[in-house]
Amino acid sequence: MSYNGLLSHYQSLLDLPSHTRPVSLLEGNTPLIKADNLSRHLGGGFELFIKYEGLNPTGSFKDRGMTAAVSEALGRGATTVICASTGNTAASAAAYAARAGLKSIVLIPQGKVAVGKLAGAVAYGAQVIQIDGSFDDALSMVVQITDKHPICLVNSINPYRIEGQKTAAFEICDVLGNAPDWLCLPVGNAGNITAYWAGFKQYHEIKSTGLPQILGVQAAGAAPLVLGHPVEKPETVATAIRIGKPARGEQALQAAEESKGRIIAVSDDEILSMQKLLATLEGIWVEPASATGLAGLTHEIESGKLKMSGKRVVAVCTGHGMKDPEIITKDMAKPIIVQPKLEVLEDVILG
Repeated sequence: MSYNGLLSHYQSLLDLPSHTRPVSLLEGNTPLIKADNLSRHLGGGFELFIKYEGLNPTGSFKDRGMTAAVSEALGRGATTVICASTGNTAASAAAYAARAGLKSIVLIPQGKVAVGKLAGAVAYGAQVIQIDGSFDDALSMVVQITDKHPICLVNSINPYRIEGQKTAAFEICDVLGNAPDWLCLPVGNAGNITAYWAGFKQYHEIKSTGLPQILGVQAAGAAPLVLGHPVEKPETVATAIRIGKPARGEQALQAAEESKGRIIAVSDDEILSMQKLLATLEGIWVEPASATGLAGLTHEIESGKLKMSGKRVVAVCTGHGMKDPEIITKDMAKPIIVQPKLEVLEDVILG
């Protein structure tokens, strides 16, 4: 059976208005990759899977929600969409707007937006505006302007974004036959954790697939849900989750509580270590924020707070490593230069 994108595949399970006009780049249907090497590195005795969302069309999970949000906007006659973004939402909104023939406007915070993400937004034709402030300031501005003018806001506070993003939970259950015991994922603006929990609950109601416990993970320098208050100047190498006041923070906390899980924070060093480990052990390269869920899982296992023996665990990796290649290239050693002679190459390789 041919695959025509999320809105077509899961049409009966999505709460979208009748005026919705599908705009698709064949998003979703991303692989669930068994990570035996990493599981063994973490002590073994449990099944670990990576939901590799970096293989969506624009390289991140944002495409799931954006196909729904832009399809609804197009169907009701919108001509312009706008979002605040630390990078991934910008690229996704611009791509789907281009596909739909709509104008896209992107507000980005000052500094620390990964070049790979900004390049995507520009390539897809967005009007990119940088503000002298944080992501939270940018989000406040797009809310204000969409309240005043007929421009469609496509950040995760748009309810149709959640409808699209919850399909990742459906896919996990479709592949595994049931929900996993634990789901680990990064938490930034908190739309994704909210969407996953909504998806698992819906599938459980109709297919009795069970419910996972959720481990949401923030970066220590941008951990308002762990600290219990907004962070005025969030700082982390994981730019995709450098958010101090999550728009869906309350829903994220509710998802963690209802699932009998929790939300924790890990350091940038733990995040970067996991990014490297996942690439070298499993051949899966993700941007730093995407390694945060696995870094949290590792932290909890090594501290003895989680016993995973016999469990089935899914870690969500939200964006491809090409989204932020500078994290790798800025510190890498220069390649060895050799003369084009076999004996020289043998000396370097074989010692």
